[in-house]
Amino acid sequence: MLGIIAAVLFLIAFLINAADISTNDTFTSTNVMLIGLTLLALHVAGIGSGWSARGRRR
Repeated sequence: MLGIIAAVLFLIAFLINAADISTNDTFTSTNVMLIGLTLLALHVAGIGSGWSARGRRR
């Protein structure tokens, strides 16, 4: 799930950068890209990847 959100944020960052949309200082394409990279790193680390069935094995 976090990987999909990261991909959407990368798309938004690309559109902001490609269309040269002027935004405020907080919502720049670089900041959106860094948030996407953070979510992608969390996804690769295994956080937010879904439920695990740890207690169901016998």
